Amino acid sequence: MTIDKTAAKAGLDALDTPCLLLDEAKLLANLDGLRGRLAALGVAFRPHLKTAKSIDVARRAMTSPQGPATVSTLKEAEYFAERGVTDLTYAVGIAPHKLDRVGAIRRRWGADLAVILDSVAQAQAVAAWCSATGERLPVMIEVDPDGHRSGVKPHDADLLLAIGRALGSDPDLRGVLLHAGDSYGLSDPNSLVRAAEAERAAALQAAGTLRGEGWPCPVVSVGSTPTARHARDLGGVTEVRAGVFMFGDLVQAGIGSCAVDDIAVSVLTTVIGHRPDRGWIITDAGWMAMSRDRGTAGQAVDQGYGLVCDRDGTPIPDLIVAQANQEHGVVALRPGSGGTLPDLPLGTRLRILPNHACATAAQYDRYHVIEKDGRLGAVWPRINGW
Repeated sequence: MTIDKTAAKAGLDALDTPCLLLDEAKLLANLDGLRGRLAALGVAFRPHLKTAKSIDVARRAMTSPQGPATVSTLKEAEYFAERGVTDLTYAVGIAPHKLDRVGAIRRRWGADLAVILDSVAQAQAVAAWCSATGERLPVMIEVDPDGHRSGVKPHDADLLLAIGRALGSDPDLRGVLLHAGDSYGLSDPNSLVRAAEAERAAALQAAGTLRGEGWPCPVVSVGSTPTARHARDLGGVTEVRAGVFMFGDLVQAGIGSCAVDDIAVSVLTTVIGHRPDRGWIITDAGWMAMSRDRGTAGQAVDQGYGLVCDRDGTPIPDLIVAQANQEHGVVALRPGSGGTLPDLPLGTRLRILPNHACATAAQYDRYHVIEKDGRLGAVWPRINGW
């Protein structure tokens, strides 16, 4: 963590734009809210750090300096392990050529880094690597609860058991891991509750199959922000992984996993021009600053490339980033609005709430933190890459 004293004194006007802002009070409130919910349901929390990519955020999210935590890239695993986070799950299917890098992370920093897989071929590659190196690698079998992405179908006992047999005795088969990705396409609370229960049922079915053949399967790991927010029963689940919840974004607000006022991350931008003939205000935050993510386009409220707020973070009614070029954001009234385009002079500072916090944050190498007292102060570095 560093403190930009000039920026802290001058506030947002001292920052060059576009840049990434993080509201610490909202971040902490989001973390406290989900942690409290999971504690009430009697399940452990393994925060996913794929959005955060920052040790300063991680230390606020994890239950101890060592973890547990989830990562989506080996660069994240290296970055966090170097900083003392040693209880890690790499929650992307393992490619055989990455096993040496996994082993290096485990040896160099003493990290308990687990990998996931969903095929016999991957299991054979892991078993061969363990045999060749003499190392015991922790493994989770990925299970697909809803057809959204990768994973073994929970009812496919033959494949689950074939993977277990292919692993043999050298790898450490710890359990099953699921991600209810279809929940991102829902918005009805009852549907989200059902999705959470379907995720849990799929996890227990797969774990039961493995246990029935003698594998202990001590870890039953589920995780997505929508299902974590809406689960009513997590019996049989040992841990929940979720990540974007700590920041929030417009997609999650459209789902009902957060309110717009909960969104902790925004892009600071500057008005650089006007096109009154088109009803446009031009800013310096185009798709390179916001990302091309249009995740709200299929939701009840289309937020364009982002929702426009004043410099204090209060949304301006019906004002969105309607179009985006590489370095130009086109701010306009939402289609169908009966409102009046506000007078925003050249140089006006605005804040844009993102559709997808992960995609927007990936454009930046740091967070400019709005501290709990409302002052601009700390700068928290973040990483990118694989």
